[in-house]
Amino acid sequence: MSTILILGGGVVGLSTAMMLARDGHSVTVFEHDSEALPGSPEEAWESWGRRGVAQFRQPHFLHPPVSCLLDSHLPDVKEALQRAGCITFDRLATMPASVTDRTRREGDERFLTITGRRSTIEYAIASVAEELIPVRRGVSVMGLLTGKSTAAGIPHVTGVRTTDGKEILADLIIDAMGRRSNLPNWLEAIRARRPIEEAEDSGFIYYTRFFRSATGAMPAYRTELLTYFHSFSFLTLPGDAGTWAVTVVISSSDQALKKLRDPKQWETLVAACPLHAHWLDGEPITDVLSMAGTIDRYRRFVRGGAPVATGIISVGDSWACTNPSLGRGITMGADARTRHGRGRTTTSG
Repeated sequence: MSTILILGGGVVGLSTAMMLARDGHSVTVFEHDSEALPGSPEEAWESWGRRGVAQFRQPHFLHPPVSCLLDSHLPDVKEALQRAGCITFDRLATMPASVTDRTRREGDERFLTITGRRSTIEYAIASVAEELIPVRRGVSVMGLLTGKSTAAGIPHVTGVRTTDGKEILADLIIDAMGRRSNLPNWLEAIRARRPIEEAEDSGFIYYTRFFRSATGAMPAYRTELLTYFHSFSFLTLPGDAGTWAVTVVISSSDQALKKLRDPKQWETLVAACPLHAHWLDGEPITDVLSMAGTIDRYRRFVRGGAPVATGIISVGDSWACTNPSLGRGITMGADARTRHGRGRTTTSG
């Protein structure tokens, strides 16, 4: 049995922790944000800060591979998502109207998923995780500890140093700190080579508004989840508890469309699009929420055939993050754990 320390208590960090614990390892999660787990999904939506997750109140979508992973590895998490109000969603519901034969076929279950708002998803996952493993909220890490190298010239990470001066040892450190991970600087501080990093601004601004149905029924899909137009795109995602999100994605260089931060301008644009206007048929539960400066990034922790350090790996958005409108982050992070996570003690890229 290995002692494993996971830095970051978001969706990927907690899912990784639970799967490793069920493999027989001793796992602890350190989460920088100090707020305790709320008492209900609605409280999580209304007041859970999660300041370390910039996209916490932006739209999220769990693709079908996540649902398959939950069935095989974390069935109690799937049950918690259902109890929290997350919905079962069929991706085939977004088929174009020209596809008239909607008869179910063998294997169509692979298009089913369970999804909801990020706050509800994380609430449900955390409620299970905190019953299984120590999740220490309000613990901040400032750097890495090293010990005897296992390979010549390559630092071996043996633990972390917290901001209050404590030194915590572990057999393996997992960086699940998301887009804001400071791992490259920490590696450089222990005289490891920096990982190879490819990054660029995605060049988009997201203007999102959440709605709630008075009847609990979600609007019908008349087009795909993500629809491209000439100068903007629409992203419409189902939520939990009768909610949904409508996002207009524009180029960050389009000065005219930046007026969409005004709710009236935003609503006028949505209402002018026949396949999307009906998504306004609900009660707005937020103003227009904007997100910009999103980085597409990929880090490789192997250089010249050798890892930059041993004893530490990076998962989820701290390893690779993509355009959020495609909703791949949680899916990639969770799937990578099931394919590559068991028994690895060196960084991977």
